[in-house]
Amino acid sequence: MSSADTRRNVKAGYRNGGGTGKGFLQKVHSPHPCLNDSLEGDIQAFLIDEDQLHTYDDLTKVNPVTPTTVLKCLQARYSVKVFYTNAGCTLVALNPFQPFPDLYSLDVMKEYHCAPQPQEFKPHIFIVAEEAYRNVQGQLEPVNQSLVVSGESGAGKTWTSRCLMKYYATVAASYSVLKSQDTVERIERRVLDSNPIMEAFGNACTLRNNNSSRFGKYIQLQLDRCQLLVGASVQTYLLEKTRVACQLANERNFHIFYQMMKGATDEQRKEWKMPCGQHFVWLPNSEKTVEEDCFHETVAAMVHLGINAERQRQIFKILAGILQLGNLNFSSSTDESQPCNLDEQSKDFLQRAAELLCVPAEELQMCIRVRTLKAGKQSVLKPCSQAECSMRRDCLAKAIYAQLFEWLVTVINNSICAGTSTWCNFIGVLDVYGFECFQINNLEQLCINYANEKLQQHFVAHYLRAQQEEYVSEGLEWSFVKYKDNQSCLDLLEGSPVGVFSLLNEESRLNRASDPKTFRVRLEKELSDNANISWDKFSKEPHFTVAHYAGKVNYQMEGMVEKNKDPVPPELINLLQKSDSPLLHQIFTDNETENPTTKGLSKVTVVSKFKNSLESLMKILHSTTPHYTRCIKPNPDCNPMSFKKEEVIMQLEACGIVETIHISAAGFPIRIPFKGFMQRYGLIAKYSHFKSGSHCVDVEADSNDVFRQAVEKLLRVVLQHKAFDPSHKLDSEKPNSWVHCGRTKVFLTQSMLDLLEDQRKKILSQCAFSVQCYWQRYQRRRRHTRQQSATLIQAALRSWLVRRRVQRWNRAAAVIQNTWRKWRALLKSLAEAELDDAKDFVRADDAPALDPVIRERGLVQLSSIQEPVTVRGWPMGLALASAPSITMSMTATGFQKMMSVMASLSLPSTRGGYKVEPNQYSQGLASIRAQPKRSVKLHYRRSPLLYADRQPDMKSDVTGFNAILLEKTL
Repeated sequence: MSSADTRRNVKAGYRNGGGTGKGFLQKVHSPHPCLNDSLEGDIQAFLIDEDQLHTYDDLTKVNPVTPTTVLKCLQARYSVKVFYTNAGCTLVALNPFQPFPDLYSLDVMKEYHCAPQPQEFKPHIFIVAEEAYRNVQGQLEPVNQSLVVSGESGAGKTWTSRCLMKYYATVAASYSVLKSQDTVERIERRVLDSNPIMEAFGNACTLRNNNSSRFGKYIQLQLDRCQLLVGASVQTYLLEKTRVACQLANERNFHIFYQMMKGATDEQRKEWKMPCGQHFVWLPNSEKTVEEDCFHETVAAMVHLGINAERQRQIFKILAGILQLGNLNFSSSTDESQPCNLDEQSKDFLQRAAELLCVPAEELQMCIRVRTLKAGKQSVLKPCSQAECSMRRDCLAKAIYAQLFEWLVTVINNSICAGTSTWCNFIGVLDVYGFECFQINNLEQLCINYANEKLQQHFVAHYLRAQQEEYVSEGLEWSFVKYKDNQSCLDLLEGSPVGVFSLLNEESRLNRASDPKTFRVRLEKELSDNANISWDKFSKEPHFTVAHYAGKVNYQMEGMVEKNKDPVPPELINLLQKSDSPLLHQIFTDNETENPTTKGLSKVTVVSKFKNSLESLMKILHSTTPHYTRCIKPNPDCNPMSFKKEEVIMQLEACGIVETIHISAAGFPIRIPFKGFMQRYGLIAKYSHFKSGSHCVDVEADSNDVFRQAVEKLLRVVLQHKAFDPSHKLDSEKPNSWVHCGRTKVFLTQSMLDLLEDQRKKILSQCAFSVQCYWQRYQRRRRHTRQQSATLIQAALRSWLVRRRVQRWNRAAAVIQNTWRKWRALLKSLAEAELDDAKDFVRADDAPALDPVIRERGLVQLSSIQEPVTVRGWPMGLALASAPSITMSMTATGFQKMMSVMASLSLPSTRGGYKVEPNQYSQGLASIRAQPKRSVKLHYRRSPLLYADRQPDMKSDVTGFNAILLEKTL
């Protein structure tokens, strides 16, 4: 995958715990003598501009491509703390052996995940993860993906796998809906929490790595149809259970034992019978502290995975019982017919172990020191020798730990695995032990290196050999690049009918004691013609040497056959099945139920079991799209930022990085069949502005010639568009260096694929925009039509309602008018009946003229008084609606009735000096009815007229209904 110099500088790094010892891998002499010299001067000579040396993101750009130039480029990038470099289809990761937390933060994950083209960034492990994730999203065949992380022990494989899982647990749930957010977070947390438990029970500190995986695991991250993380499953391979009872010098047991020793509380120590300061034989180098000694993190992960406190208590008691078994010391008895002896301290350890394992101490002692032999239908008890007692003790501890580990894996899978109907695709992360070579190598190292040979062979077969053969078969002009094929080494190990494994299984099935020398003689006889195996005839210890792809390794034959048999005495199994510990009883009862034929000679050997599980793994890898990450260990001592060129060049040559670069630089890493190519990219020619004839192709047709012609036309359109597009800068490369049409497939470079995807994305965006426009126009037209229809309906309804209301109003008005007219006529008749007769009033011609103000206000003027007294007259008795207030002028010769009124008002009077003139004649005055006696008594009756009920003034003392209302004013 090529990269431009203008790519964004997202620095990448790597981190892993370092070991303390040196490896014992036999060095292969390199044909480059200058590697022993310092590279500082060579680096300056390699490139004129030294500042540009670290800018080569892809090793295919170096020229010439040789191990020396590749090494120089890697060292230059390592010196500026850039630890990831592309090597064609492979990502090379250098381990800095120190933390770089900013390189793996959530912001960096989001940046790579949201980038339109992550390949434009600097190389990073997140680019590999994102490419696999987008392949699943794009449903490119094969849809399922596998991330193969390889490298020797201490190169950083475990840390890389951890980063990959964290990345997917973060980005695969970023588009989850709100209602399922809690479920997704729970699944993510459980998937991530499986790592601390697996590493605590399966990893250990070795000579080359502080956190070395002592088992292999393949983690399937399960995705649903929306590419959301819904679960995961873990498959394990070959736990190194011999480490429980046997640790090499300067190495440690599994992490979980040290976590218990350093993280337990006083109460837990008392329960586990592990007092402070107690020494355990199976816990060497306990004073050494590593980052993985975190007991509380392991306990928290157990809680999150559903392992309750009681189950945890049972687990830790079993582990403590295993440690107590390691302190048992046996001494030979003077009488061969008697079992071996135990000293007093060992008896105390035996009693503690029996209590922790919940088995009777006497039966435990008997099972370890005495074996049961079958003689027909009878059983014979035979005391064991000192060596046999130690072997049976170790066998008991290894069997318990192995079954406990398998039970934990089952619990983890039950907790995080989704149902088959829930997920449809997966992304697998493979983390296996790296290539190993120690001073003493036995069956464990043989199986581990065999697994690495299989992975290397998968890489060679999938990329180096298969790709070149496909180039030739598809008609490309190609000259084969020589590469190191390890098929001959695999034939040596797994060959049939004769191979190391087959001969080892035959020797294991023989009902006799194993003899290393006899086994070596048979190997020499059967495999002497194979150049990958050799023997040192002068060595006193029986051994054989295998030339692996990463170097030669000497394997000791002593104990190899016994380890392959992996015998577990049946009396020990029966004892554990009768244990009062619910967990021990469960795991050994279930194991007996699942494997009813594991006794006797028919038992499957360790090699056969491991080989079968590895074959199933390879089938999964072959059915998926692989993504390779090569972890490189820059120095054997795990020192931070230390680059040893001899160590690095040996790994580069062993894993075929140089050959990979050669093929990637000259080849086409992307291959797509014609039919699939047209199905995905045919729309480019259909919707492009650059026409090149007819583009109508039946994708269901079977003719390759038709597809080939259509593909060539489409590619011409894309390249023509590229020439006119200013955003794509043309370089000096020829078009055929980007793409080539074979007989059945299209071969593309990453640059051409990016160009096709860019054009496809633009066209899809345009089509989506057009669809949105049409849909919005349709919605607006539909909305406008509905609005018009609603307006018409509303107008018709409102007009009908108005007409109905107006009609009701007209009918009501007519009724009111008729009623009012009748009422008014009635009132008029009543008013006429109540009016006084006008003949009773005498009009005096000499009456003084009334003041207009007094007339207007309805006042009574007493003209003969020096200070006239005005009386406001209000309607008394009844008044007409149109009549003003009563206005009277009084003189000495007034009317008798009015005189009585004036007397009732206590007005000063002069005989003959009053004259009363009401305005009845001119204003239509209402009558006043009263007959004065000793005091004025006003007679009134109810009047139906309009103003009869008015009270002239709220301050007036006159109250009552239709009373005569008078107000005296001075």
